[in-house]
Formats: sequence, C-alpha cells, structure tokens
Amino acid sequence: MLKLFNTLTGRQEVFEPIDPNKVRMYVCGVTVYDYCHIGHARSALVFDVLRRYLESCGYAVIFVKNFTDVDDKIIKRANEQGTSCDTVTDKYIQAYHEDMGKLGVKPATVEPKATEHIGDIIRLTERLVSKGMAYAVDGDVYFEVAQYPVYGRLSKRRLEDLQAGARVDVDERKRHPMDFALWKSSKPSEPGWESPWGPGRPGWHIECSAMSMQHLGETFDIHGGGMDLIFPHHENEIAQSCGATGKEFARYWVHNGFVQVNKEKMSKSIGNFFTIREIFEKSEWSEEVTGEILRYFLLSTHYHGPLDFSDQALKEAKNALNGFYDLFGRLAESNGSAPSDQSLDQTLDRCQVAFKAAMDDDLNTPVAIAALQGLRSVVNKLTEKGLSSEERKRVRQEFRSLGNVLGLFQIDKWQFGGPSVVPIGQAKVTSEALPVGAKKSGLTDTEIEDLLRERNEARGKKQFKRADEIRQSLAAHGIIIEDKPDGSSRWKR
Repeated sequence: MLKLFNTLTGRQEVFEPIDPNKVRMYVCGVTVYDYCHIGHARSALVFDVLRRYLESCGYAVIFVKNFTDVDDKIIKRANEQGTSCDTVTDKYIQAYHEDMGKLGVKPATVEPKATEHIGDIIRLTERLVSKGMAYAVDGDVYFEVAQYPVYGRLSKRRLEDLQAGARVDVDERKRHPMDFALWKSSKPSEPGWESPWGPGRPGWHIECSAMSMQHLGETFDIHGGGMDLIFPHHENEIAQSCGATGKEFARYWVHNGFVQVNKEKMSKSIGNFFTIREIFEKSEWSEEVTGEILRYFLLSTHYHGPLDFSDQALKEAKNALNGFYDLFGRLAESNGSAPSDQSLDQTLDRCQVAFKAAMDDDLNTPVAIAALQGLRSVVNKLTEKGLSSEERKRVRQEFRSLGNVLGLFQIDKWQFGGPSVVPIGQAKVTSEALPVGAKKSGLTDTEIEDLLRERNEARGKKQFKRADEIRQSLAAHGIIIEDKPDGSSRWKR
C-alpha cells in the first residue's frame, strides 16, 4: 500500500485516489527562457518514477505538466536577443524535450502552455473578483490574502508574520504586502491580451490553478514540484483555487528536495550551476555520462532529501551500472543448460517483495535499488554454478520489469553514448560499445593482463578517468571486465 509524505499535513499518509482506478496528477513545469538544469532533472525524474510506479500498480494516470511561456524573464531574454517571446519559448521547449528524452522521462499526458489558457485564467480571476477575494488597481488584479483565513497552511507560516520577500512584488497599492498578482497590465513593449481590466498578462501563480483545474477538475489527487515552490507559489495556488471553488484543491502535495553541488547550494553566482546538456557535453564528462547514469545517480538518494551532485558521485553511479550490465551480458551468453537449485525462485520473490515495500514507503528509490543490487549479487553467484537458458531469461526479465519502474535496465547492452576515441597505451582505438562477446580484439592475453593491471593501479590511486578509459578501450576489443567485491578484477573475451 503506497504511502506518500504529504506536505499539506506534514506526515506520511496512505495514498487513496478520488477515483479508485485513476490518478490525476499535476506537476509545475519549467519557465522556458533557458536550458534545464540538474535541479529540473531531479524533479522531472521524481515525478516520472511516481507516475511509473502508479501505473505499475494498475492505475490509469492522467499526468499534467505545464510550460510557463509568458514571464518577465522570457520578455527580458527576448529583448536581449532582439527576437519574439514565441521564438524564445519554442527554442527552450524543444530543448526541454531533448533533455528529458535523454533522461528517459516520459512525456506528460498533457503539457499545456499558459498562453493557451488565457481565457481560463481570465475567467478564474473574474470569479475571485466577484467573490470579493481579489481587487483591481490600475489594470492590475491582486488576490487579497486576508480574505483566505487559512493562508499559510501549506508552508506552515502565519500571515501576520510574513513580509514581502522573494518573487513577491513590493507595491504600495496592495492592501497587504503578501497580496499577489493574478493579472498584470502590459507595458507597450510587452505581450498582452485583452481583459476586463485592460490589456495584460497572467501572474505566475494563477496560470497553474487555471490549467490544472481545466485538465483535472477542481479537486484532484496529487500536486507536485520542488521544495522551492512551496512558498509562495503553491501556497498561493491553494489560496486562489480554494477561494474560488470553496473546495479542496489537491489532496496530496509532494515536493522533492534541493540539489547541492559539492555540498554547496547550486547557484550561478558561485559558478557551480550546471545545465543538463552541460553535464553531457563537458569534455571531462562526455565519455562517462549517459542518460541512464545520470538517472541512476539522481534516484540513489531519497527524493525528499537534499542531493549532492559531484564528479565522484557520477563515477560511482557509472560503476554501479557497469556491475548490472556485466551481469546482463553474462546472462545473455550460452553457458549450458544446467539447472540451479530451488533458491532462484525464492530469490526473485524476495526481491519483488523488498522492491515493492521500498517503493510503497514514500518512493524510497535508494532502498529499491539496494534490493536490485542484492538480487544482482545472488545471481552473480548462481551464474558460476550454472543457470539454464530459461532461468537466465527469467532473471533478465525480472531486472527489466522492476527496472522499468525506475526507468533503468531497458537496453540490451551497456551503451556509453556512441563512438569515441580513447587511448590504449600509445595507440588509439574506436571505443564504440559492441555486443557482449564480440571478438574484435587482436590483443594477446599478456597485453590484456598488462592493461588490467594498469587499470587496477589507476583505481587504487583514484585516477578514475584513466581507469574508465582502459575499461572502455578493452570493451571496444570485446573484452569484458568484472570487478569483484574484494577489489580484484577478472576478464574474458
């Protein structure tokens, strides 16, 4: 039985959807004025996995994730580039889909844009004005927080203690500093739409309320996003939505934690800010990081806590995946038809139970991965005794089935992102990943042993980049390396 930590109540709760067979979920998407960064990647993966797990439990999931395509930052970027807002947003929406595709994130059921819902936004704003919960001033419309007595219940803040802060405009025309804009009058150089209050554009918060209610109804199951959105964005969504309808807005509020870089908060100002494509394209990483490596790394920490991004963490994720794909390679080989003992069925059953228990425990992906690592360890030993062809297929299917929930282990061989050139000694060879067992190598056993010794020495000196270069180069020659728990390695063609 799935339990989720609900930010609204501050505790873990059994998940019970409104419709027993369907889940309706809304997640705040990106403002499309720049490339997505590693924080966006984490949030996208968290809710991709939540969706995948719900679907694996038999639910039909309607997943809505928006694009904010009208915003001060978009207008500024368009002016800087001497182009239109549409040109800017089209470029970065395309980039978003490319980045998410590399990470294996499934497209949402609906991906609405704010500019496609201007009519819905205006109607929702009119509804709030007519109920006395919003007021117009010089073409702008503000939500009056004092008219919603339980304002602050998501973030656990009291209205009387709040001051105007980040992403809250200080405006003397407001009745309270925390009143927020539902509609903004447009300046002559800005995009605008006709409204009862004059030409203007939507405020940031109102668009998500309008889009989610349009596609999911006035009350739906899950609303998600990063912890940075709890206040003021999600707090304001609740106030305006519940204020307009008199109903609960979303029943479960799920938030993922922040990303740190080498123990420091990610920030452009201190130079530790990375976009997703920078991680794939930086010269020191390009031969090491694939979408599956980055995905494995991001799921190795519980979604609710902070995640520390570092070169070493990526290397550890890659090494872990090497271990899985080395096993998958051996499972694909023909090694006779000797049956294993009866422990295989019990091992698979235990893994399924442990995996499901971890996912039911507020999507505890690191524990779920640990269950798969335990299965890998046991199967490694069983393969030494000998598994029948049917048993090998069953094991691989188990990894594929459970891995699909996490978006892992779906490829048949370890793909390092395409061809590259890596030195072996003084020579250079093309290190395009080959099918397991390929015999392209002209290396002698002695040459292989020498390279393996050099790799082990590099690992001992923590020269991981050189060690990985040697592994990839040997793989290009059809040589498989298996690293054992005691630190030693063995190879085979």
